[in-house]
Amino acid sequence: MIGNDIVDLALARKESDWQRKGFLDKIFTKKEQLQIVTAQNPETMVWNLWSRKEAVYKIYNRETGIRAFIPLELECFYESGTLGTILIKGKTYFTQTKIENDFIYTIACAEKEYFKQIKNIDIDTKINKRNGIPFIIDSNSKIEKPVSISHHGRFWKGIIIE
Repeated sequence: MIGNDIVDLALARKESDWQRKGFLDKIFTKKEQLQIVTAQNPETMVWNLWSRKEAVYKIYNRETGIRAFIPLELECFYESGTLGTILIKGKTYFTQTKIENDFIYTIACAEKEYFKQIKNIDIDTKINKRNGIPFIIDSNSKIEKPVSISHHGRFWKGIIIE
C-alpha cells in the first residue's frame, strides 16, 4: 500500500495558524512538538510532520476502512528531513519527503521496497473511487490498482505502484 500528501506552503501560511493556542496539541505528540520547537525552521517541520502523517493515514484508511481524525495516534520517528517512519497501532510505515520552496511532498509505503515501484500518474488519468478510496483500472490487465492522490492549493500529485 501507498499514500501521499502535498502541502502548498503559501496556502498553509495563509489558512493555518499553526502557532495558535492548542493547534500543536491536537495534531502532534509531545516528542513531535519538541522537534518542532527546536527545529531550525519550525514552520517547515510542522508541515513536514503533518505531510508524513497524512500520507500514512491514507494507507491506514485503505487497510482498515477506518475514517477518523487521529493524528495523535500516528507517531512520527524523524530520521532526517527526507526520511522517517510512522507507527500506528503497532504497525510501522515508511516515508520519503521532498522539501521545496513552495511545497512539501511525502510518499508513504507499507513496505520499503514499494518506493522502487512507485510511478507518478498524470492529473488527466481516469480515477475511480469506491467508498472514497481511489483506484484506476489498468488498461492492459483490466485489474484495479490502488492510487493515492493529493492536492493542496496549486499542487496535485498522484502515484501508483507498478
